[in-house]
Amino acid sequence: MDTTFVKTGDAVSQTPEPGMIRQVLAHNEQMMLVRHFFEADWVGARHSHPHGQLVYVVKGKIRVDVGGKAFDVAAGDSFVVEGGVPHQASALEASEVLDIFTPIREDYRPK
Repeated sequence: MDTTFVKTGDAVSQTPEPGMIRQVLAHNEQMMLVRHFFEADWVGARHSHPHGQLVYVVKGKIRVDVGGKAFDVAAGDSFVVEGGVPHQASALEASEVLDIFTPIREDYRPK
């Protein structure tokens, strides 16, 4: 699959955990665009990774804890998670989020 141009209908959906759907969109060797859909009341595990992460909330409302500080972010809001910083997200309502990771998440590559 050409990863430079990805049409919505061509994106592979993965369900890495209950309540979350992940679609890896366009990417190259330096950065990766990922769309996540969260069901209302989904709670993700606290984690960290070496990748820088830019987040844009397309729809809905989520609560994020980044480095021990909690924020509610809604459609149109964005934030940054620096690589190595512990963070956690939960969906206050059904939500759609776009993430840009750099470098790319090898563990997210469609199989």
